[in-house]
Amino acid sequence: MYVSSIALIWLRIWISMAQIQQGGPDEKEKTTALKDLLSRIDLDELMKKDEPPLEFPDTLEGFEYAFNEKGQLRHVKTGEPFIFNYREDLHRWNQKRYEALGEIITKYVYELLEEECHLKKVSIPVDAIESEPRSFIFMSEDAMINPDKLMILIHGSGVVRAGQWARRLIINEDLNSGTQIPYIKRAIEEGYGVIVLNPNENYIEVEKTKAQVQLSSDTSDEPAEKRERKDKIQKDTKKRRDFYEKYRNPQKEKETMQLYIRMIQREAEVRNKVTAVALTDSVHNVWHQEAGKTIREWMRENCCNWVSSSEPLDTSVESMLPDCPRVSAGTERHELTSWKSFPSIFRFLGEALEAKQSSGKGVPTRRSQRIRYEEL
Repeated sequence: MYVSSIALIWLRIWISMAQIQQGGPDEKEKTTALKDLLSRIDLDELMKKDEPPLEFPDTLEGFEYAFNEKGQLRHVKTGEPFIFNYREDLHRWNQKRYEALGEIITKYVYELLEEECHLKKVSIPVDAIESEPRSFIFMSEDAMINPDKLMILIHGSGVVRAGQWARRLIINEDLNSGTQIPYIKRAIEEGYGVIVLNPNENYIEVEKTKAQVQLSSDTSDEPAEKRERKDKIQKDTKKRRDFYEKYRNPQKEKETMQLYIRMIQREAEVRNKVTAVALTDSVHNVWHQEAGKTIREWMRENCCNWVSSSEPLDTSVESMLPDCPRVSAGTERHELTSWKSFPSIFRFLGEALEAKQSSGKGVPTRRSQRIRYEEL
């Protein structure tokens, strides 16, 4: 079995400490010397020497993987699914390999959105100046001019980007369950304009200059006592953050900062224009997000949340929060809720549009009315 040199070093140190602690007062000098030795060990350098370089292919072909006709990721030679534990007892290296593949998957899905779904990539903010950080979204040709209906797809939090529901599903299951492509194709077939948002791509990361690094730690205008307390807190916080970052990416040498992309809120405009919202195992909380009374009422009338549950699809599920009706997605796996609830969501949206068109104005959806009646 593979045993890292770091583990062997710590084992020897632990044994030495145990032997010293069993001794009497005469062993104090040895304890002090050993502590001094520990303080001088550069664990970062040890990790780098013990671990293979974090250098991975930047294409699917380089990884020797490809998607087959069923949209499943398979090894081109063996036909086997992706293997996470490629190198035994090197969890961090395996994780970074998985993340590198994930970045390739993200670009691959972007290509599918343009080539297979015929969406166009649009830079935002649309009025950004040349030096301003930017992101992008994807839109159908008729997204801004469709007179009847528009579907906006928003993924969840985490590493996923535009067009994805769950990276894990794309890699381990298939493209249908893990991406928004089935939603996009069906929406276009039913006459929707489509916008695919990219909310996790909301900042860019740039390397800090020497002046910025110095400025971030310069608090010379504050009283000495206050500055010392703040410096201690900042150093402790930075030490914990740096340790975590070193664990995740031990070969990263440069200090970076995040530049956030400009955003805007239009609550009233959204409420007036949006007919229905389908959520899939959403982790929102109306109390933590300080949603006002009008938002809570609007959600009860216009939203439905398909949650992970062992109950059959569309079975009403109780909720402690006064936000919107919750129904079963027909699966207990969080990442599968968007795929399993696919037909129900389109039926829900269709009912909402039909109700709006028949009345000439926005009204509660039929599903919302039925669930609220049953709860009463």
